[in-house]
Amino acid sequence: MNATALASPFPIEASAAQAQAAIRDEFAFFGDWSERYQYLIDLGRKLPDLPAEWKTEEHRLLGCQSMVWIVVEGDASHLTFHAISDSAIVSGLIYLALRVYSGRSAVEIVATQADYIADIGLAKHLSPTRNNGLASLLAFIREQAQRRL
Repeated sequence: MNATALASPFPIEASAAQAQAAIRDEFAFFGDWSERYQYLIDLGRKLPDLPAEWKTEEHRLLGCQSMVWIVVEGDASHLTFHAISDSAIVSGLIYLALRVYSGRSAVEIVATQADYIADIGLAKHLSPTRNNGLASLLAFIREQAQRRL
């Protein structure tokens, strides 16, 4: 199966900035972090599973404690990322990142800082290993976009 055969739910919003604003609004709705973690888990469940042939070392994202597989398709005008983890919370973190970056141009990806992380207080509520994994995911996305500029 190639990437074009796997439908992507992204982008949801018209721009990365609108996606970040929507994430901020959604997380502001929840009163505490136990509710926010549950929401992250629920978001992660919305990710389409990857075909078995993509869950290989070639597509594994290094720097994550959990198993994370990511595949990118497209060119500078439109990059689509497909990713999933064996961890429910990490899949939720992937969902948020893909919501901001997948389906965007390389220029928009490179120009967009992941402000939603600080805006919703995410970094303060993740373990150091999850923060490192999230940083690895975002670095991979930016690197893939940069390569296509």
